[in-house]
Amino acid sequence: MIITVTMNPAIDKTLEVKDFTGGAVHRVAKVIQDAGGKGINVSKTVQALGGETIATGFLGGSSGRMIEHALNELEIRHQFIHIDGETRTNVKVVDVTKKGFVTEFNEPGPTVTAKDIKALTKTLVSLAGASSIFVFSGSVPAAMDKEIYGFLTRKLKKHQATVFVDAAGELFTEAVKAKPYLVKPNVYEIADYFGLTGDVSEATLVDLGHELLNKGILTVVISRGPEGALFITHDNCFKTNGIQIQAHSTVGAGDAMLAAMAYGLDNDIPFEECAKLSIAASAGACTTIGTKPPVSALVEELVKEVTILPL
Repeated sequence: MIITVTMNPAIDKTLEVKDFTGGAVHRVAKVIQDAGGKGINVSKTVQALGGETIATGFLGGSSGRMIEHALNELEIRHQFIHIDGETRTNVKVVDVTKKGFVTEFNEPGPTVTAKDIKALTKTLVSLAGASSIFVFSGSVPAAMDKEIYGFLTRKLKKHQATVFVDAAGELFTEAVKAKPYLVKPNVYEIADYFGLTGDVSEATLVDLGHELLNKGILTVVISRGPEGALFITHDNCFKTNGIQIQAHSTVGAGDAMLAAMAYGLDNDIPFEECAKLSIAASAGACTTIGTKPPVSALVEELVKEVTILPL
């Protein structure tokens, strides 16, 4: 079972416009609303691939009820903690004249209390066990302690659970200290963690990945956008190519990649095949409108285009 944790979910409101320019008036061609937040996106992709998932986290107000309704429509199980305040709405402006060009406006999110965190912790522990994979991904509300992913990772590991983390900045730094099973930084996030700026070579990225392994991480996946990704464990080190597709929006691509890795582990798929699936799922997510999961039939076709290149 794959349990996703979305601390700061959102209604993702996607607007399609032509020739987006700041400070101008635009006629919106299409408006799409989806239940969003990185963990929820992971759950949507896990289900699209045929896996079992439970979405958890915090929801509040009418936006929170809309997300629960959307998950019910998708038949995705969920056990959210209901909080005071309103779940945020994030606006994503897609310029249809520039394929894949997205401008995002993300709200900070509501206040989460110590009581709310205690309630979520109790829920997560009740779901923890040797066969459970927890996925912590995305931001947390602005006032929340950035040690939260690390704190919960330690809690769940005590119950033999497997933990994946996809986060940035201080959230990532604190999570690494708790030694989750897998982390999925992108190039900028891993460079920032190690205090590097500017262009970072592939060889340096591989070295940084091994440094994370030395800190107790078992699997490091470094996403590189259209260039594919690096996959690093104590037994494997390889890269994949990117897939040339007609991208509509890159929103959710990283979430689909993480979802496929969790799905692969949950179904005992060999590591190299997990990597191929994750790249195909990520590419497939780029073809969708809004923050929707990739179509499984397309993912099956795209897997054939992924090549493993040992490093």
